[in-house]
Amino acid sequence: MRLRPFAILAGTFIAAVLSPAQGPADAPLPDIRQLMHEVMNHQKELEKVRESYTYSSTQTVEDIDAKGSVTKTETLENDDFFVNGHAIERIVKKNGQPLSEHDQQKETERITKLVEKAQKTPADQPLEGPSITVSRVLDLMAVSNERRVTYRGRPAIVFDFVGRKDAKTHGIAEDASKKLKGTIWIDEADRQVAHLEVSFDDNFHVAGGLVVNIQKGSNFRFDQAPVEERLWLPTGGEGTVQARVLLLKNMRQHFSERDYAYKRFRVETQQAKDAQIITTTKD
Repeated sequence: MRLRPFAILAGTFIAAVLSPAQGPADAPLPDIRQLMHEVMNHQKELEKVRESYTYSSTQTVEDIDAKGSVTKTETLENDDFFVNGHAIERIVKKNGQPLSEHDQQKETERITKLVEKAQKTPADQPLEGPSITVSRVLDLMAVSNERRVTYRGRPAIVFDFVGRKDAKTHGIAEDASKKLKGTIWIDEADRQVAHLEVSFDDNFHVAGGLVVNIQKGSNFRFDQAPVEERLWLPTGGEGTVQARVLLLKNMRQHFSERDYAYKRFRVETQQAKDAQIITTTKD
């Protein structure tokens, strides 16, 4: 079972639960609802800049047995870039080995289709998986314990959030939101998410538990850092999911991602559909 939906879900909350305005330590904290909409507008301004970069990522998934021992490990190494605000991952290695010629061709076909879809999909909507709007997240989440802290040597605003159990929901993304709780660290100067921690505080049933029952305690975290002035990109994340699949199989997996080797790039107009990247040294 691929755990990419959890990364998508993380991206949803990163986009939806964002940052407060700058101010001295004793300044009053801003209204969260108004601030989230302001930050979303700020994010849109940065999307074109972010699309001038590519980076590498390594994803590791470990199967864990009932005793906590790792029984299987799989890794993917990717080249990552952005199209119309969407992150695209091209697989270049599996378990440390380059793709075969046949698999490279299949991956090129997959990426070509994904790029074409990204070009037609608004940046605030996911390419894959469930979606949820900022306004709906505000309706479904209760925010508390807003405070200012120093995080990695920079001023940050931190607040906790939890899904409202009494909220009326529609669709799997909204249903899952009611089962989540977490904490988010916002870099106050750059209005960027520096760190996010989210966990399920109750079991979450997909199709009434017939398909998947995600167990309480499943969690993920996500990190970003500045690449250059005011431009932030992912640095990695990790999480653990415990689930029962098709009422038959108990599953526990730990997944992690490391993002690195940021470079500027440009996509030639005539090559855009093939997503061929020309990299240059970052200034």
